[in-house]
Amino acid sequence: RCQAPSVKGISTIVGQEQPVSTQEKQVLEDLEMPLARRPTETLFQEQPKTGNQYLEDTLLRSYLKTHLPPKILEEVHQDLERFGNRLLTKIQPLGWECELNPPVFRQFDAWGQRVDRIDTCSAWRRMKEISAEEGLIAEAYERRYSNWSRLYQAVKLYLFSTSSGGFSCPLAMTDGAAKVIESLGIPGFLKSAFDRLTSRDPKKFWTSGQWMTERRGGSDVANGTETVARRQPDGTYRLYGFKWFTSAADSDMTLTLARIADAEGQCPQGSRGLSLFFLRVRDEEGKLNNIQVQRLKDKLGTRQMATAELWLQGARAELISAEGRGTASISNMLNITRIHNVIAAVASMRRMISLSREYARRRVAFGKLLKDHPLHVQTIARMEVQWRGAFLLLMEVVRLLGLAETNLASEQDQLLLRLLIPVAKLYTGKQATAVAVEAMESFGGQGYMEDTGVPVILRDTLVLSIWEGTTNILSLDVLRSLAKSQGQVMAVFLSTVQKKLELALGTAGLAPALQRVRDAAGSLSQFLEKAGSEPAVTMELAARDFSYSLARIYTGALLMEHAARPGASSADTCAALRWCNQELCPVAVESGSGSYRAGAALQDSALVYGDSAMGYGD
Repeated sequence: RCQAPSVKGISTIVGQEQPVSTQEKQVLEDLEMPLARRPTETLFQEQPKTGNQYLEDTLLRSYLKTHLPPKILEEVHQDLERFGNRLLTKIQPLGWECELNPPVFRQFDAWGQRVDRIDTCSAWRRMKEISAEEGLIAEAYERRYSNWSRLYQAVKLYLFSTSSGGFSCPLAMTDGAAKVIESLGIPGFLKSAFDRLTSRDPKKFWTSGQWMTERRGGSDVANGTETVARRQPDGTYRLYGFKWFTSAADSDMTLTLARIADAEGQCPQGSRGLSLFFLRVRDEEGKLNNIQVQRLKDKLGTRQMATAELWLQGARAELISAEGRGTASISNMLNITRIHNVIAAVASMRRMISLSREYARRRVAFGKLLKDHPLHVQTIARMEVQWRGAFLLLMEVVRLLGLAETNLASEQDQLLLRLLIPVAKLYTGKQATAVAVEAMESFGGQGYMEDTGVPVILRDTLVLSIWEGTTNILSLDVLRSLAKSQGQVMAVFLSTVQKKLELALGTAGLAPALQRVRDAAGSLSQFLEKAGSEPAVTMELAARDFSYSLARIYTGALLMEHAARPGASSADTCAALRWCNQELCPVAVESGSGSYRAGAALQDSALVYGDSAMGYGD
């Protein structure tokens, strides 16, 4: 028997008669009454309402109870319950206000003077204050809970994300900037900036931008960066160039890449020519630092946040990396922002499923509530399985990061973290999009209405497979981690999966899933052994399927580990079984069907561009 999670005290078991609440009885009775006699207009669909996000999230609470030391758990539980209430009563309304009042760019004042002012609403500015008050960045750097501090920060960000009105995005870049500065040893000239980025004082707290993308766009910063840095007599630099996509353009500071010009004005090319710079966006009087705003981007989603095109016209900056080591220096930032991307993906799935589940308890169709239609509940259950897997993968990544940041990580932990960050980012981005679309459909036409707030979540979710590296870019990054470790990382991956499976040995009901994960891990090993003797293009063609296989296999092991713990619920077991019923190693299946064989790339080109791509035709 597969029992679904409890919702506000109503235990639902698929396929059985369900207890009906007083509220649900009222809905059904109202439908029986003539229109004139109805106390409420049930022709209008009732809004789904959720409560305290933390208290309603049984998976989150069970994870924390399982992993956190008792004293830390006690403190964290109290704070998260308080935070959940604040989110419900104060922060969610501010988030909606941010959506309704996006930033406005004012290039000139009433007298024709150029001002290049980006005006944000009061709710957006309040979100910045709340972020400081709640320690949403500070928590990770104060380390009052040692290696659990990073995980605790991630949990708060996860709860905050879908209520933040888009403010979780500048927080990602702020966290990334703080991490870069910390990794550099917090040099004296950056101490003030670091203290502000990690402050709990709203009056001192800074946010940071991340200005990497230029006119050529994309992830290829090595060949796309044209910004020039010219050294000044006082040791600072002046930056000249065009930044094509600058998120959180209203931030206080930013980190950016540029090429240092020599005495003849020549700049080294490629990644070795890039250096990393710190700059304040405005001076003490609030004037832009020799920066001109060309325009705000007209984006599909994340409209609450100002994203701009900027000209740097001698912006004063300070070199913070070794010369020519800019790309290496931003690796820490990318790891953090990619983890934030995973947090946003998991949070959006949780929010959409919660709304869909609550709506099913209120909406009547064909004479009964949606929750009493087995097919409808099955659809939500499938989304629930995806979210549960993604949540545990997120927790695993931040757990490993916490160990690394407190010097408690083994070499194996660090190798695994390096692999899992791009894997988690690329896979959860795809999961979130699929869940958001499916959840929107569960509302019928009402899900397509702007004022329900559902389309906002969908739009904001779509960026998650693009920002900080697309699926293909990150899949190639996964291959780089394999090559860099000379295969060590795969040995660690497979041994870690095996250890987690051993924890599930003897657990009632998990045997089929355990065997499927073992078989998938074996197929993955066989694929790698075979691919080692194939041309390089074989692994490139397989990169995406290979990354998906890593995600599915590891997540399956995590779900079984969670289901095998003392006190696990039947829903935990059900989620593990259902996850493992999918194809866990698609790279082996596709390899067997010839998708990566010699000539496959040419066939792909022919399908996309026609037979002329293969040299056929006239």
